[in-house]
Amino acid sequence: MSPFSLAGHTALITGATGGIGSAITRQFAAAGARLVIASNEREALLALGGDLSSNGSDVLALPTDVTQPEQLAALVAAAEARFCRIDTLICNAGVPGPAGPMGSADAKTVDTLFAVNVHHALQLTSLVAPRMAAAGGGSIVLTGSIAGRRGNKAVGLYGLTKAALAQLARNLAVEWGPQGVRANSVAPGLIATSWANAILSSPEASARRLGLTPLRRIGTPDEVASAILFLASPAAGFITGHELVVDGGTTISDGN
Repeated sequence: MSPFSLAGHTALITGATGGIGSAITRQFAAAGARLVIASNEREALLALGGDLSSNGSDVLALPTDVTQPEQLAALVAAAEARFCRIDTLICNAGVPGPAGPMGSADAKTVDTLFAVNVHHALQLTSLVAPRMAAAGGGSIVLTGSIAGRRGNKAVGLYGLTKAALAQLARNLAVEWGPQGVRANSVAPGLIATSWANAILSSPEASARRLGLTPLRRIGTPDEVASAILFLASPAAGFITGHELVVDGGTTISDGN
């Protein structure tokens, strides 16, 4: 069997309907995983689940507001009721948050940003990691961002949340590694999703950003999904606590 195969594995994926989320979901389905997919976009989620089911995948699609702890607990319970166990957890749900100085954001906006980007991952991993350990192991992957690896003038609060996810993965790796649970994160750069429109719609901003990226292009959702599939698969069986950067070289470039 291929070390990248997820045949017989059950994967729980949040944020499953976004550009990166749908790419993750489809790649995991192609790798043979049974899927529990969650999103607050009900119609898009049910359509995605129906499409995958019609192509032979075993999928449970559950509309979920990840800011609600009781819904996250119900999500885990439903996954176990349907598939008995969760082998892989992908915390991909996220929001960009406000642009501008960090101190200009109101308390409700900040609370929502942290609830979606950080707290949902903390709660889900707290629920799922002990279950994985009891079952003999598993894999957790958190979707971060290069904004969590460097200072940011315009998206500082977003960067704070993504830095927290990288640290959460490291903490989980140390805490649960002895029980066979791996935890990693990915840090995408500029990816061709709706979130990138503000940059891509401006020729000047796009040229400036691409000039800082050695590969001179933006990434695709499938390229991020492939990195997540790798980290979740047996092929990455000796990798834990790692933050895999998927940015075309942006963060290592001097801009030349």
